[in-house]
Amino acid sequence: MTRYRNDLPQLRGGLFLTDGGMETTLMFHRGIELPFFSTLPLLRTPEGVRALCDYFAPYLDIVKRARCGFVVETATWRASPDWAERLGMTPAEAVGAMREAVGLVEQMREEHDTPETPIVVSGNIGPRGDGYVAGDLMTPTEAEAYHRPQVETFAGTTADMVCAMTMTNAAEATGIAAAAKRAGMPAAISFTVETDGRLPTGQPLGEAIAEVDDATGGAPAYYMINCAHPVHFVQALDERAPWIGRLRGLRANASTCSHAELDAMTELDTGDPADLGRRYGALVARLPHINVLGGCCGTDHRHIESIGAAVRVAA
Repeated sequence: MTRYRNDLPQLRGGLFLTDGGMETTLMFHRGIELPFFSTLPLLRTPEGVRALCDYFAPYLDIVKRARCGFVVETATWRASPDWAERLGMTPAEAVGAMREAVGLVEQMREEHDTPETPIVVSGNIGPRGDGYVAGDLMTPTEAEAYHRPQVETFAGTTADMVCAMTMTNAAEATGIAAAAKRAGMPAAISFTVETDGRLPTGQPLGEAIAEVDDATGGAPAYYMINCAHPVHFVQALDERAPWIGRLRGLRANASTCSHAELDAMTELDTGDPADLGRRYGALVARLPHINVLGGCCGTDHRHIESIGAAVRVAA
């Protein structure tokens, strides 16, 4: 039985935190090798599973202390067919790993979910290509067919929703939203933006959200921004814009560097956790409906704790 699929608690308001940059934390802080920046192989060994459990532990402590909700993403950002093939996994093995990923976070939920700290299990879906560049674009129909197996796999588990993260273009996001609608799964669509606040395709964020909504009848439960620093997108968040109410989540990078600069780095830029928290606090004070808050590349539990504290003060 799913717990919140038919009634996502984050849609009713209140603070919901997420984790930070899973891949960058495991690679740079824990010294774990992640081929193709994928955590999927960790689900195949007891040592990998323990590493994921250890990774989530400080976030669960933060949520308990803050008495807030937690949207926990599965370790499946690079589990799509193309990435699974690069990892040497068959389609059946990839499906098995996705189910194990849900089972892992479901165990965490069984231990920590309370009325004060609702834990929402989100099946994470990444882009077919690179999360930093748009690359070759699919049509919405092609994207729906490509991502449907992942969505249907999550629909057959206890996951409450799916989250398409680091989307670089509206067409792929539309396809995932359509697949989720067909499978009866709530979906969050999270776009990434460049330093000018636009998608890597050059499309303004608001236009991308409107395009997906128009094509799917407003199917996504909400939208998010991830893998960009607030200095890159704050100017795009106009409280008077008709689409702004559809934006509910932020998962920012720790660094103010561009995607191209981050791609060329050999050391992790963790930025300033306190400054990032203050920026979140200022944004939420201006746009209080944004309540799903976490981090992306370079962030860890320190950033999330700072974000939670700053948002509490702003509220």
